[in-house]
Amino acid sequence: MEPGGCDMGPAVKAVAAVLPAGGSGERLGGATPKQFCAVQGRPLVSYTVRAMERVSWISDIIVVVSPENIETMKSIIKKYGHQRVTVAEGGITRHRSIFNGLKLFSENEFSNCLLQKPEVVIIHDAVRPFVEEDILRKVVMAAKEYGAAGAIRPLVSTVIASAADGCLDHSLERARYRASEMPQAFLFDVIYQAYQQCTDYDLDYGTECLHLALKYCKTNAKLVEGTADLWKVTYKRDLYAAESIIKDSLSQQICIITDAKEAVVQVGFLLHESLRSQIKDNKYAIEEIQQLVDMLEESNVPLLHPVILISVHLNSSENTSFSIDLEELTRMKKFAREVKRKNILVYGLLIQHKDNLPLQETVNSAAALIMALIKDRNPELIGQLLVA
Repeated sequence: MEPGGCDMGPAVKAVAAVLPAGGSGERLGGATPKQFCAVQGRPLVSYTVRAMERVSWISDIIVVVSPENIETMKSIIKKYGHQRVTVAEGGITRHRSIFNGLKLFSENEFSNCLLQKPEVVIIHDAVRPFVEEDILRKVVMAAKEYGAAGAIRPLVSTVIASAADGCLDHSLERARYRASEMPQAFLFDVIYQAYQQCTDYDLDYGTECLHLALKYCKTNAKLVEGTADLWKVTYKRDLYAAESIIKDSLSQQICIITDAKEAVVQVGFLLHESLRSQIKDNKYAIEEIQQLVDMLEESNVPLLHPVILISVHLNSSENTSFSIDLEELTRMKKFAREVKRKNILVYGLLIQHKDNLPLQETVNSAAALIMALIKDRNPELIGQLLVA
């Protein structure tokens, strides 16, 4: 298979990915391994799997987890509708887990249904969720040519070595060295042969796959400059950073729900224009909230992220005591609490427009509120009617 029909240079017959996800999350702290920690209500590993799924030319995705987390991973695959994914049982170390994942392509005892052996296999950490197709393409094509390839990044800090007495022994010249990152890619036969020849010491204490290819197969990997978004979630602060990035990404799409009155249509158009500079893809819909929720439910499409619905009301009357019936507000709050369980967050927004104020100014204020709602995605505000 030629990957995605893209201009990737030499054709690659088949590409698969192995995602080691068997870590205990010791450095993160807490009882839940980091790959299963929720980010915006969704396990971190699901984001990484989705990043691989988006690449049409990856035929199989193997997620390797510890034995006690196999059912958890299977339930994640089912809940979020992941495709082309197989769960493998991990070993006691990272290298043993990766080896078990590779065995699914070559050894019947590790799989009820032997998967097609790929020409190139990608190895990528399950806790690096922001990998893009471009870097995957680059390492795959480099692996096709050189046998192995891996992403690298400049060192952020200088690396030093300490002497036996705890004092400085020497430091490395930072400009000459790079940090090894993921993804990495290999001709399948190269990396599988390397693991087959691997010593127990390497399997138990090694961490670098590129080194195994060099040591056991004399394959000198091509190093590919990676982007800044290849970082790995390791500590708790990284989870907060990942959540911020995901929130920012999710805020690139918005659907504003109003009624069909002429004045509201004008405000909706101005909102569309006002938000255009802040988001990439605007959708304007004049439908009832309940109809849209019903449509989402009937589609049976897994909601991978919280869906934000904002009901926009316009008050352009001179009566400053404009109000919405208390019973209606109560009904809206109850409805918002019900659909929250379905990963849908409903907010209300009242735009107060008076003739003595420019309409665009009022709309800009409403747009700022909308952007704050979809970026923060605060569940405590659901069912509330905010005023712009």
